[in-house]
Amino acid sequence: MGHRIDYHQDPNAPAANSVRPSAGAFVQRGDDVLLIRRTDNGNWSMPGGAHDPGESLSRTAVRETREETGVDIRLTGLVGIFTDPTHVIHYTSNDEVRQEFTIIYRGEPIGGHPTPSSESREVEWVPAQRIPSLTMDPSQRKRIEWALTQSEPYIDPDMP
Repeated sequence: MGHRIDYHQDPNAPAANSVRPSAGAFVQRGDDVLLIRRTDNGNWSMPGGAHDPGESLSRTAVRETREETGVDIRLTGLVGIFTDPTHVIHYTSNDEVRQEFTIIYRGEPIGGHPTPSSESREVEWVPAQRIPSLTMDPSQRKRIEWALTQSEPYIDPDMP
């Protein structure tokens, strides 16, 4: 398995060679947030992944959450649209360098149990106050912070 390396506003980052829509889910149960510890970089994040042909992007969020966490969800809203061209992700297994393009939905749990997968070495309901102490990519921190503090969806600013 390769690794995932995120670059943010880094002049030495490799140039993007793809854009692939992705979807993730911010799932909250009381004060706890459903998070995974990724197997490809060891960072904590919300569940999510790439959009597959033949499915809606909202279905992607539901499917990826189930695959990565074992938890079934129902979507309840939108956290935001994250498409910063200065954030690229290098997948070392195939040398793909993907420009960020992620829609984060709000969801609520409706079944299942937290269960690790090939993409998640840990799955936990994490108390919101513990999140700042977790190792995570700045993009995840930004998305979770927005979800916890804002009711309106995030829309990337128009950048030159």
